[in-house]
Amino acid sequence: YVSMKNYARASIIIDVTNATTVTGGTVTLKQATAVAGTGEKALGFTRMLSNIDVGAGQALTETSVSSNTFTTDTTNSKRLRYVIDVPAEDLDAANSFDCLRVDVTGMANATGQVSYILYGAKFSGASPMAD
Repeated sequence: YVSMKNYARASIIIDVTNATTVTGGTVTLKQATAVAGTGEKALGFTRMLSNIDVGAGQALTETSVSSNTFTTDTTNSKRLRYVIDVPAEDLDAANSFDCLRVDVTGMANATGQVSYILYGAKFSGASPMAD
């Protein structure tokens, strides 16, 4: 889990390298009230950017997501990239949810990496260099 407590948005980058006889992974987002996964529940999203052949080019295509989930492409020997942008207000802040993570299940014969880029830092008012 990553905490978005002091950030306005998170850009989640999922890179996958398929081998052969690939089984696509089911990707969902989870939210929690602490980085330990406290009170975990689903986090809805309806769009992402995707490129199912990064080796051929770097362009990303906007893609709709239905039912808050998608399955990674199953083409053998391809490099894939998916980007999901999450505004902090999409988390259930009324119930103290401020942490999120990617959940991938069922992927076989592929390796993946998830990177979280938090941005839109909020200034708390306290000096980070206080004596």
